Amino acid sequence: MGESNTIQQLSVFLENREGRLDDVLKVLASNDVNIVALSLADTSDYGMLRMIVSNPHKGRLALKEAGITAMLTDVVALRVPHAAGSLGRAMHQIVEGKVNVEYMYAFANGSDAAAVLKSDDPDRVTEILKDSGFDVYSADEAYRANQ
Repeated sequence: MGESNTIQQLSVFLENREGRLDDVLKVLASNDVNIVALSLADTSDYGMLRMIVSNPHKGRLALKEAGITAMLTDVVALRVPHAAGSLGRAMHQIVEGKVNVEYMYAFANGSDAAAVLKSDDPDRVTEILKDSGFDVYSADEAYRANQ
């Protein structure tokens, strides 16, 4: 299958209380960890902050040292051309490949966009996308997007 093109996403469970997001952002900033993309979803009790950052391991360690639980998750960052239907065609290929996408969020990246995909088989998603003519970002590209 070749080399893996998965990247690592930094995920943090946040209590739904004032200042919790601010705490996380301050820790990352004070440790020179840049946020490239993020998604924040909430329920009545907690939120889930998912981020692509410049250095996921450093970010996780800094948060841990600050008493904030964080984890790293393998995801795929699909390179999506700015053209109508591009994302739909890519997602159709994943469906045809019978791989489930658990969640997705996107960010602009220069002349392209990226869709961050979490699935139960990220290596298979990468293989399907590449075999269908799509490209995925390497970790180096994703962690320094728009720089």
